[in-house]
Amino acid sequence: MADNNKQRTALVTGGTRGIGRGICELLKERGFNVVAGYGGDARKAEEFTSETQIPAYQWDVADFNGCQKSVEEISSNHGPVTVLVNNAGITKDGTLKKMTYDNWMAVIQTNLTSVFNMSKACWDGMLEDKFGRIVNISSVNGQAGQYGQVNYCAAKAGVIGMGKAMAQEGARYGITVNTVAPGYVATEMVAAVPENVLEKIVKTIPVGRLGDSSEIAHAVAYLVREDSKFISGSTISINGGQHMY
Repeated sequence: MADNNKQRTALVTGGTRGIGRGICELLKERGFNVVAGYGGDARKAEEFTSETQIPAYQWDVADFNGCQKSVEEISSNHGPVTVLVNNAGITKDGTLKKMTYDNWMAVIQTNLTSVFNMSKACWDGMLEDKFGRIVNISSVNGQAGQYGQVNYCAAKAGVIGMGKAMAQEGARYGITVNTVAPGYVATEMVAAVPENVLEKIVKTIPVGRLGDSSEIAHAVAYLVREDSKFISGSTISINGGQHMY
């Protein structure tokens, strides 16, 4: 198992912080050849690489051509990408009444179109290798909805539907596609939520706390294993019991 992992290059978008960093670190521990992608804050990315010894590449996941070029460069430098974790995401919250078209499109492009861009860039290589593992990171808010997040909820719900369709297309070629839908996890994004609002959110979580990025990472690590080949088109909810269905 470990030897096979060392032959697999795993690419994690939004991989230098938060949930993405947790995924990168665990996959490296499990023997994968891990590469992180990031969109901004080069200083943080440099610190990440220094601390983890995981290389980080910068590009905009909303840019189709940029994704193609970056995957080509990463594949050339580190080997074909046969494990892809689509984790990159942003928020630009606001009620429908107040939301601007630009804020709608920014979130849709970064959180949803990026999954198409990155999966498309890696798909042919996975077909050629007859092996692929794609894990898309959705959200509890893509399942349950959330006031003031019509853009984010639409994108994260779209990720789930896209993953099911991709799973059907990849099944006969050894490519699995699954989705992980985290609840509220202690990351910088969640830390930006006003404290009084966050307290109310935690009260709605039956286990009584925020999640940890490592708890999301363990689910991803399970889904990308070589022997997880019968799991495809699934959505794993990790939200402390906040939303069940």
